[in-house]
Amino acid sequence: MLETLNYSLFSLINATPDSPPWLISLAILIARDLILVAPLAAVALWLWGPREQVSAQRQLVIKVALAMVASLLVSWLMGHLFPHDRPFADHVGYNFLQHAADDSFPSDHGTVIFTFALAFLFWHRLWSGALLMVMACAIAWSRVYLGVHWPMDMLGGLLVALIGCLTAQILWQGFGPALHQRLQQIYRICFSLPIRKGWIRD
Repeated sequence: MLETLNYSLFSLINATPDSPPWLISLAILIARDLILVAPLAAVALWLWGPREQVSAQRQLVIKVALAMVASLLVSWLMGHLFPHDRPFADHVGYNFLQHAADDSFPSDHGTVIFTFALAFLFWHRLWSGALLMVMACAIAWSRVYLGVHWPMDMLGGLLVALIGCLTAQILWQGFGPALHQRLQQIYRICFSLPIRKGWIRD
């Protein structure tokens, strides 16, 4: 049942040789590069921001990092427990993005961007999480549209991201504040010069 739905949704979304070239080019840009916004946002939140909010921002970054580690570990385990070929490896549909023919479930791109989006929804602000969720859905669409993933790969990434965020929250309650303090100390030692220059926040 799920596999039939997976194939049906893929057929509806996947581009064909008759698809507009500009849309395929846009999808390639989204599929490859849009995900870079998430780590850049995390770096910016750690280094800059209103002085009274920097501590909270850094706690968010640490939570995101914990969630990411947990999500990618679960994704790796699921990929080995439930291996699934990519559409082009099964000779299904059309492929417009070069990719290794490795296991597709769950999507690594989907796991990463959905983890960021859910983390910002849970621990930052509604607008930032909603914006990242729109980006996550765009990335999910683009990778199915280009033929490198099944729709269920992206749903799997979303579910894994939920598990990762829940795990991060549990870990944070156990040792989060101590980890935050230790990372702050390491950061101040390693980046003492740019901090003194005022280029980045203390």
